[in-house]
Amino acid sequence: MAEVKWHSLSVAEVLGRLGVEPRQGLSSEEAQARLRQYGPNALPEAPPTPFWKRVLEQLKGFVVLILIGAALISMVLGDWIEAGAILAIVILNAFVGAIQESRAEQALQSLKKMAAPEAQVLRDGVRKTIPARELVPGDIVLLEAGSIVPADLRLLEAAQLRVDESSLTGESVPVDKDADAVLPEDTALADRVNMAFMGTTVVYGRGVGVVVATGPATVLGEIAGVIEEPQEETPLQRKLEEVGKVLGVLILIICGLVFVVEILRDPNLHILLDEGLLAYLRTAERALLGFFIIAVSLAVAAVPEGLPAVVTLCLAAGMREMLRRNALVRRLPSVETLGSATVICADKTGTLTQNQMTVTTIWVWDERISVTGQGYRPEGQFLLDGRPLDPKAHPLLLGALWIGLLCNDAELREENGAFRVIGDPTEGALVVAGLKAGLSRNAIPRVSELPFDSERKRMTTIHPAENFPLAVSAPYVAAVKGAPDVVLAHCTALASASGPIALTPEKRERIAAMNESLASQGLRVLAVAYRPLHGVPEEPTPEEIERDLVFLGLLGMQDPPRPEVPEALAKARRAGLRTIMITGDHVATAVAIAKQIGLLRPNGRVISGSELDRMSDEELIRVIDEVDVFARVSPHHKVRIVEALRARGEIVAMTGDGVNDAPALKRADIGIAMGISGTDVAKATA
Repeated sequence: MAEVKWHSLSVAEVLGRLGVEPRQGLSSEEAQARLRQYGPNALPEAPPTPFWKRVLEQLKGFVVLILIGAALISMVLGDWIEAGAILAIVILNAFVGAIQESRAEQALQSLKKMAAPEAQVLRDGVRKTIPARELVPGDIVLLEAGSIVPADLRLLEAAQLRVDESSLTGESVPVDKDADAVLPEDTALADRVNMAFMGTTVVYGRGVGVVVATGPATVLGEIAGVIEEPQEETPLQRKLEEVGKVLGVLILIICGLVFVVEILRDPNLHILLDEGLLAYLRTAERALLGFFIIAVSLAVAAVPEGLPAVVTLCLAAGMREMLRRNALVRRLPSVETLGSATVICADKTGTLTQNQMTVTTIWVWDERISVTGQGYRPEGQFLLDGRPLDPKAHPLLLGALWIGLLCNDAELREENGAFRVIGDPTEGALVVAGLKAGLSRNAIPRVSELPFDSERKRMTTIHPAENFPLAVSAPYVAAVKGAPDVVLAHCTALASASGPIALTPEKRERIAAMNESLASQGLRVLAVAYRPLHGVPEEPTPEEIERDLVFLGLLGMQDPPRPEVPEALAKARRAGLRTIMITGDHVATAVAIAKQIGLLRPNGRVISGSELDRMSDEELIRVIDEVDVFARVSPHHKVRIVEALRARGEIVAMTGDGVNDAPALKRADIGIAMGISGTDVAKATA
């Protein structure tokens, strides 16, 4: 069922193709029949390879075969010490290689941890909890906040549903889902808002979906299939294999020549010429054996039995040096590969950036304020024209920060000195901004709310107006945040230093222009507004509360670059290394970050995933030298990019931290996973 573009079909078409009634679900009998047809909803799993087989696999290399041959000949000649030393080296290297090859199984185990153990389904018209591995195409699955999506689903209903797909697509913020959307067939993975993918997490709202793919047919299953493929040899291993073959041929030729020369020097050679080969063999039998021993001894002496040990020791020394620099090398040959790399393909989210949404800009009427600080740590300053600003002395700024903090369901928690957000990362950024100003939610409690709705694109909370920093002539205030165009459309006034003023068409245009300016810089922009309320309805409605609002400001946030990245890129450039950004995020966001860190060249190209889909492999290979940024790409696209670079003769290093990076980490000459922010899958695959 994987070939069907489910996101391009309507709900009715999907249900028709799958033969299921959404209020009834599959019958138990039909579910069992489909389970037999499609197999369990589990990631592909090959039977584990016994360790002894892994060891034997390591003995197939040409150099290894030459060494084993040399050891056997040494035994025949009675040189047991030489034979023992050679065999010890061969066996040691075989065990090291066998241990390293277990990494692929570790990566698969990490992927399996992402899969949901259970699922809520409708079967026989009854809601049931079943093992997720028993799901089949056509099952109706119920989702709620905190759920791990158990299979690939086409959504049927989405009530304020947001799904965190960051590890799968690279999207920095949770995705608002829309079950009614019908999308073009070539829609990028990250833009399929009517789908939910196996292994992603519901962070808000609830939904209902129908299973369209299970196990190996899911996006996560395709990634698992790539991870399971055998590890390719590194450039060093390929060179050693070539050296071994050339050396083997040369040794055979030289030994043959030595044998022939010894025969030509033999005093009994005239017997061969006068009486024939048989007579010569009878006469010179012992001499010929001596000639053979001389040739074989030369062969054994010529075999570089110390080469594997020397290479291993040199690489181990490099590994120790890298460990001193906080880089853990999982495969010894990777030390040499890293030194030979010519191109670095870097994922954006969590690799070049911190994967922690941060408010960097706040705009209130006629003033643009910068916010400093790193990630979720609630420390930073507010700067106006480069000078520090006390937010408590600036009512408009303070009001915007209060609304961002109050109209919010996220929490900031500290664990062992590190801060993390519980809830939506965008709301988490607003919480951190409020804490930087010393604000506390407890000072202004919430008495009612209108939750975020993907159709309304805004959220409203109601609070006592007593401690609100702006003067309101009412006992309560409604705090509103949402998409700038939507919030602005419901405003009739504008907050200014002298109080609310009329929101004229000219002022609306200036606000809209500022919103576009911030968005063009790669910022995610939210608008905040408020409205005085003389009472709190028992059941507030949007029509009643979200009208005649006072527009307060815009808050721009982004996943900021890591502070050390610009200098690291400059060092790589000086060393002759080219860096390419590969991300699942939007083009504007990717370009903004690339400019900030100095990655985008003046004539560098930016290519999106949809453009990649229209390119053949040959076209991609032809233009890839001109490209600095690939945006809105899927895991499959990342693999194509890596393979195109390798086809150009580049030695490719791929860095990443998410599940979506795992296939490219596997295909690159060397995969580099982020140590702190990287997922277990990325670390096991690198």
